[in-house]
Amino acid sequence: MRRSYGTAATIAVVTVAGLVLSSCGSRASDTAGGAPAPGASCLDTSGPSVKVGTVNSLSGATAINEVVIRDVTEMAIEQINADGGVLGKQLELISEDGASEPAVFAEKAQKLVRSDCVAAVFGGYTSASRKAMLPVFEDDDALLYYGTYYEGMEASPNIFYTGAAPNQQTVPALEFLVEQGVTSLYLVGSDYVYPRTSNAIVKAFAEAHGIEIKGEDYVPLGGTEFSTIANKIRAAQPDAVFNVVVGDSLVPFFREYRNSGMSPDNIPVISMSVGEEEIRSIGAATVAGNWSTWNYFQTLDSPENAAFVAEFRARHGVDRVTSDAMESAYTSIFLWREMVEKAGSFDAAAVREAADGVTFDAPEGRVTVDGDNNHIFKTARIGEIRDDGLIHAVWDSGEPIRPDPFLDGYDWAAELSGR
Repeated sequence: MRRSYGTAATIAVVTVAGLVLSSCGSRASDTAGGAPAPGASCLDTSGPSVKVGTVNSLSGATAINEVVIRDVTEMAIEQINADGGVLGKQLELISEDGASEPAVFAEKAQKLVRSDCVAAVFGGYTSASRKAMLPVFEDDDALLYYGTYYEGMEASPNIFYTGAAPNQQTVPALEFLVEQGVTSLYLVGSDYVYPRTSNAIVKAFAEAHGIEIKGEDYVPLGGTEFSTIANKIRAAQPDAVFNVVVGDSLVPFFREYRNSGMSPDNIPVISMSVGEEEIRSIGAATVAGNWSTWNYFQTLDSPENAAFVAEFRARHGVDRVTSDAMESAYTSIFLWREMVEKAGSFDAAAVREAADGVTFDAPEGRVTVDGDNNHIFKTARIGEIRDDGLIHAVWDSGEPIRPDPFLDGYDWAAELSGR
């Protein structure tokens, strides 16, 4: 099978517990008294159960996004166990807190792989957390299922990317804005790799399509000061704002957006990270009328989604909502189960070899693994946020889009990947 794994466009270096971890795939080096060196898998499948791990931020700036992902991950594992498990074995979940810090994610990933001896790890949210964990999985030939939309420009044989690649979220959003007659944009985001790389894609698209970029601003992850940025946006009068702010910062961003006199009627916002759970925190009245770009909305009408929403609410309360990041994380666990069952083994190499073409009828619709790059086919959707606090689809791609993480199929993106 042909594999087209690439290297990350951005290299992150993180120091954890005496190890230097580089996301370009180099082997971690031990120091005296440090963590165990990489080695052969310690996975034990001889008993009635198999361990799997999760690492999500249960504290810190992105806990608003990630606690619910942990909740739905637990739900998926319990459902699989109730259905007989995987290869006849029950799944034993070990859950870790990444604390919204990339270095902590790397440390917890190393613990799960080398000490807890898990068959696979599910988690990561920010790209900084994924890049910090990547060398742990490559050094040990272990598997990470990263269930979050991201900026692309990466493919590792040890990561399955079950969230949207940029051609399944960012590019459809831009094409939608063109259809709406947008000819100018203001870019705003949190200050780390995902928003900056996403906005690099926006700028390349804009240059090729005659769209004026009227401004570009970033705030630290977790930042709360948006009054100056809101005033700059209002003064620039763009046709729309392209928003890649994430986590807790979304609340003050939209508060200042409204306080500055902006609204969807004069300067609409299209957001990459505003799902149903974030709307609950921001307040529907503050964000209603704006757009979000995703692959999944709670309002999708299908038997699979109805069952997914009903089960989650039965466990966590009828007022709870589901979102794209939750759904893709949920889907990743079922895809792993299908890969293991197809391989007839929990071995990482065997699972990887079996992955190509594996499908799952997910709440978002049918998804299929592309074994060339470990991403999945996904349907792109644009939704309008409404007063009910939910997102209602106003556009979709009609069918699942083949993942193109490096945007190789777009001439205007030729300079982005560095390949």
